[in-house]
Amino acid sequence: MFFGFDQSDLSTDAQSTLDRQAAWLQKYRSARISVEGHCDERGTREYNLALGERRASAVRDYLVALGIDSNRVETISYGKERPVAFGANEESWSQNRRGVTAVN
Repeated sequence: MFFGFDQSDLSTDAQSTLDRQAAWLQKYRSARISVEGHCDERGTREYNLALGERRASAVRDYLVALGIDSNRVETISYGKERPVAFGANEESWSQNRRGVTAVN
């Protein structure tokens, strides 16, 4: 899922993705996941860690609202420490503002 600049709200596309993930999690009830919150390079380390946590929590909260047990969903914020795109431009920044779900 991708987020807007300085945002932690889930877009309609993100919700659609999470709806599919929730269906998968309902099918595989023993699966546990981690939700990673990421940010672009702008902002301080502390600010981006907090924003990344808000993003990861938004994903977790949406999944829990769909019936996924909160004990199955761990969150972690990487802030700006793990970019997938390098470059000081909107194209790179938009790819780094993301939430990533990983099966544990």
